[in-house]
Amino acid sequence: MTDTPEHNAASSAGHPEIRQRRVRISLIWLVPIVAALVGLSMVVQSWLSAGPQITVSFETAEGLEANKTEVKYKNVVIGRVTGINLTEDQTRVVATIDLDQGTEPFTREDAHFWVVRPRIGASGVSGIGTLLSGAYIGADPGQATETRREFLGLEAPPAVTFGVEGKRFTLRTGDLGSLGIGSPLYFRRIPVGQVVSYTLTGDGKGVEVQVFVNAPYDEFVTDDTRFWNASGVDVSVAADGLKVNTESLSAILAGGIAFRAPNYSPNAMSAEEGREFTLYNNVRQAMAPSDGPPHFVQMRFDQTLRGLNVDAPVEFLGVPIGQVVSVKLDYDEQSQSFPVVVGAVVYPNRLGDAYDKLLERLGSDSEQDTVRLFQLLVERGLRAQAKTGNLLTGQLYISLDFDRKAPAVVFDANARPLTIPTIAGRFDKLQDQLQEIVDKLSRLPIESLVDNLDGSLSELRSTLKQVNADVLPQLQRTLEQSEQTLQNANQSLAPDSPERQELGNTLREVQRAVRSVRVLSDYLGRHPEALLRGRNDGAAPGSFEGGATSRELNPEPQP
Repeated sequence: MTDTPEHNAASSAGHPEIRQRRVRISLIWLVPIVAALVGLSMVVQSWLSAGPQITVSFETAEGLEANKTEVKYKNVVIGRVTGINLTEDQTRVVATIDLDQGTEPFTREDAHFWVVRPRIGASGVSGIGTLLSGAYIGADPGQATETRREFLGLEAPPAVTFGVEGKRFTLRTGDLGSLGIGSPLYFRRIPVGQVVSYTLTGDGKGVEVQVFVNAPYDEFVTDDTRFWNASGVDVSVAADGLKVNTESLSAILAGGIAFRAPNYSPNAMSAEEGREFTLYNNVRQAMAPSDGPPHFVQMRFDQTLRGLNVDAPVEFLGVPIGQVVSVKLDYDEQSQSFPVVVGAVVYPNRLGDAYDKLLERLGSDSEQDTVRLFQLLVERGLRAQAKTGNLLTGQLYISLDFDRKAPAVVFDANARPLTIPTIAGRFDKLQDQLQEIVDKLSRLPIESLVDNLDGSLSELRSTLKQVNADVLPQLQRTLEQSEQTLQNANQSLAPDSPERQELGNTLREVQRAVRSVRVLSDYLGRHPEALLRGRNDGAAPGSFEGGATSRELNPEPQP
């Protein structure tokens, strides 16, 4: 390179030389820069598209895996499990879930989460697909306005999911029986709903069962609808034979509930959601008319009541009006005995028109008039009696019937509970009579009777020997002689025998003598003076007034 004159002059004069440097960037640095920009954009994009993060606690982490287990709603993936940890008290498992964007409804307070795995329940088999794909967390959005980030997971899928139309109702019963969550609900044997939950009542004396009826069948639930337990098989024996009734095979295995409005229900209106109903034990109780107010009564029996159980029927003249609720022993200090006190609940309204007419006679239908009614019936001979309801099982029931021969008792109308007088059962009377017979038999001199009978049998045996040895042979000879005599008589009376001919001639001579005596008696009847004067020479001895003789009127038969 050739220096210019100015450059040379400056150099020679001792001034510094100023040079400009150019920065050169290598192309290799473009790769990390582009990667950083792409990563930053992905982070920004992920941050912008990320949904809410929630935690769900379960009893166990069976089937769950971090960064693998998905969260699905209607089989659509809406999130993923990103972490699994134990709670501080080590009793539960907490799963951290990152939801996708736009899944805010799953953060509402009433949202539900559960692990979907193969299950066999009352409603059938579910989760079979997870055998190949693995378990996942099912989700159901809520409808509340408040949101949350921590949830308590369900151990079983909910019976009713979000968006299903229908109504919920509450059923009250004394015992859950074989019902469970998912048990079917039937209307005229058509499955229309299911049991969604159950819990004890506040006092612990009953059970509240929540049921859900799908639309449009929920419109058939009216204010007079009756619900009954349709679990198992209902077997009844009546006058028209054996009856077996059940709703379906699933009701036999897993239980079920049926409902229907009675045919005589007028102007029934559709029931509002959340209404409470009574759950009856069977269809007969459900469809029976209203029982009215119950009345608790007591009965004291001075006899053994083995076979009388709680819930045994109480009948009035064969009509069921209640059931036994308690059977317990008492002690009577005066007689030093242990009477059995039976408590029963009776429903006088079950008597129907008879009860209404009796109340009209008393004046009104108040509680006091019901007590007066019992007093009137007791004064007319109403008594309680334990009777055998089944000879095979020995089960007893209480029968209220009139006994005109029962002794009069004092009925205390002010006592609570009311006490109905009792009489001994017929079976017990029969037992007492049999016991008396046994006692009389036990007092008989059995040994002496047996000795006398043995002696009599010995004498009879000797007499029979003598008869066989002496009497029977003589009797045999007599019979043989009688037979020979009969044979001789038969030969003598043969038609061609001389003896028979002689007997015929003798009979004819006797006949002629009888006729002559008749003619003589007739002649003396007409001529009694002949006994004194003798016979009239002008008339033949055997002639009649007409001139004909007896021989002409009665000619002799020719031999």
